[in-house]
Amino acid sequence: MLLTLLILSVALLSNCGVVKTAYRLTKGTVVMTYKVTKFAGKTVYKIGEFTFDVVTAPLSWPMTHDEIETIDGLSPKEAIARGRVKAAPYVVFGKRYEPMSHKKAESYRQQGIASWYGDETYRKPGGHMTANGEAFKPDGLSAAHKYLPLPIFVRVTNLSNRRSIIVRVNDRGPFVDGRIIDLSAGAAKKLGFYEQGTARVLVETVNLEG
Repeated sequence: MLLTLLILSVALLSNCGVVKTAYRLTKGTVVMTYKVTKFAGKTVYKIGEFTFDVVTAPLSWPMTHDEIETIDGLSPKEAIARGRVKAAPYVVFGKRYEPMSHKKAESYRQQGIASWYGDETYRKPGGHMTANGEAFKPDGLSAAHKYLPLPIFVRVTNLSNRRSIIVRVNDRGPFVDGRIIDLSAGAAKKLGFYEQGTARVLVETVNLEG
């Protein structure tokens, strides 16, 4: 049942645009059990049939989105080093984005256009860092979102073929009008829209129970 619909608003703050969007908050969100294992410098999450190897990237690595100017008023890497990312506001191209709270994110559900990114990192030497400091894996199951707190897991369903997967949201984007989520190349392949480039999807927060 629909609880609320936040209406798109744009305001000015310190000469920066403040960008918000419409979120659909509903009861009956996705709840799944999970297991966590830590070893050899990485954390492994097992959620249903999906496995996520989470590795912290060296701060020397370039970011996947170098257009992020600040996070919580700090340089992106300083914010990452201080653990100040999560739901912190950030600035891209002079616009200030304000992510939703963890509480609101628990019931997030939205339909819209998904794209994918990461192919360009294959042509660059070394690794890349996501907006929350994790090592970006183009072939993995991850995603970028402008407003969800980082990190968080969501279920993404391709509405044209009903394929559904779980992805870990650990990055910011897409900064393109009309798109709600940017998936890794690996996730786009699983959902069957890698060749097309975009697809209409349903995105739902996965609430984890130990």
